[in-house]
Amino acid sequence: MNHGTSSTRREFLKTATGAAVTGVFAAPYIITSKALGDDTTPPASDRIVMGGIGIGNQGGGDQGAFLGRGDVQYVAVCDVRKKWRDGAKDRVNGRNKNSDCAAYNDFRELLARDDIDAVHIGTPDHWHAIMVIEACRAGKDAYCQKPETLTLREGPLMIAAARRYSRIVSGGSQRVREDFNNLVGPCWNGELGAIKSVNVRDFGPLSQLCNLPAQETPADIDWEMWLGPAPWQPYNSGRCDGNFGTGGNSWRSYVDYSGGSLTDWGAHLFGGATFASDVCELQPTAAVFHKADGQLGAYVTLTYPNGLEIHHRRPDQLKPEGPQIDGGKIQIHGDGVKRDPKPAPGYKGGGGIHGDFIHCVKTREKPFRDIELGVNTMVALHLLTIAYRLQRTVKWDAATQQFPGDEEAGRMVDRARRQPWFLS
Repeated sequence: MNHGTSSTRREFLKTATGAAVTGVFAAPYIITSKALGDDTTPPASDRIVMGGIGIGNQGGGDQGAFLGRGDVQYVAVCDVRKKWRDGAKDRVNGRNKNSDCAAYNDFRELLARDDIDAVHIGTPDHWHAIMVIEACRAGKDAYCQKPETLTLREGPLMIAAARRYSRIVSGGSQRVREDFNNLVGPCWNGELGAIKSVNVRDFGPLSQLCNLPAQETPADIDWEMWLGPAPWQPYNSGRCDGNFGTGGNSWRSYVDYSGGSLTDWGAHLFGGATFASDVCELQPTAAVFHKADGQLGAYVTLTYPNGLEIHHRRPDQLKPEGPQIDGGKIQIHGDGVKRDPKPAPGYKGGGGIHGDFIHCVKTREKPFRDIELGVNTMVALHLLTIAYRLQRTVKWDAATQQFPGDEEAGRMVDRARRQPWFLS
């Protein structure tokens, strides 16, 4: 386990420079101008060495954000699909003006490198927990795309790994801060008074079972590695397509790999709702299922320890009286008794959520979307999912991470995984 890659690399550079000056090396030790840096690029000793795991679609966007930073030295890519892997490698080599970028099919080979400080992970959701935990064990900091977890059990294990190995782990939901500033300001400034309820109006179906027929497996994909811990199923392009849709023909649509729109877009929207209402450090105590009643559709209410209620798709006919702020997809109600303002957290460093992560890798501060906050958002979404699937109310004990006295719901805390991909 490598807990101090950056420090070790920088100490080596200092030692090597001193040895060259005193003539220890038989051959001269040459430090290039690139290594020393210039007006736009920090010296090598101050750059974060990065690799990317899962480089399609959103992973490719994350790669571009990190690759474009002068304080990042991007050296390796990993993807189970050759076209994505080769394209990502070419982008890195083009940016670095060399051919040094390494490309891997197996993420474990990338994590085994001693020179890499941090990784970004943009794989399908069913891989997130395993890869984050293994990255922490390998001494790497990790930026993981949302939804951070696929099951309730994964979250505490990811948090424990980050804390045990002293790693910086950031979730990747940039919209939490960037899409909902119009809500965050009035709420944190105390303009609405105490926040009493939130209604999240948008996003659609749960993930579904996948019965797509078998197709011939292309030569440029490692299908076994793509499936990883998920149940074995025959290859079908619609099963593994990385498009952003959740209505079918994308892995985001299917229960083996994702929670559907409820966890995909929900990670953004409930992340924004819990941040604006200042409960992102809490987990709900229950998900209360409201049956359809006449023209009113079914909806679910999350209850929080401080009395806040966050509703998912509560009918507009039921909205409470009093001051509100309507952000379209998120509607927030307060009691109208103005209270003292408090400063809202924001990104550290420069360059949005990606820059926040890099800043925190350097300083060892907690990032804006620290893994614990991402996990808390996902707990809310998993509770919603379970309440909808069971069509009833479920109660949640955050201290024990269990549904007390509820065996049926308890069976939905986690799922089986294929060998050798276990969580521990």
